[in-house]
Amino acid sequence: MPLYEHVMIARQDLSNAQAESLVEHFGTVLADNGGNVIDSEYWGVKTMAYKINKNRKGHYSFLKTDAPAGAVQEMERLMRLHDDVMRVLTIKVDEHAEGPSVQMQKRDERGDRRERR
Repeated sequence: MPLYEHVMIARQDLSNAQAESLVEHFGTVLADNGGNVIDSEYWGVKTMAYKINKNRKGHYSFLKTDAPAGAVQEMERLMRLHDDVMRVLTIKVDEHAEGPSVQMQKRDERGDRRERR
């Protein structure tokens, strides 16, 4: 099955538990349609570059999935209909990176920045 990565932004006035339960809910939608969630990360509340629906901040969540295209389309459809979800981004990848995402790594572990002069 194809591999996908999803980033979801939920409204800022939700609690952390509610934002994480959204990830579980959409994981069950995938499971019902023949897919599965390989890994999920909750990135926390972050400030956005511009307002979305009068919100300056949002709960960011990241999912790595292995699902057929129909299951991903159904999950995205339900995400877009859900009142608490503001934005969704889905990309198809060849393989999932090992370990935590770049967003969850400590600044010292990244090591991809050059020296400042």
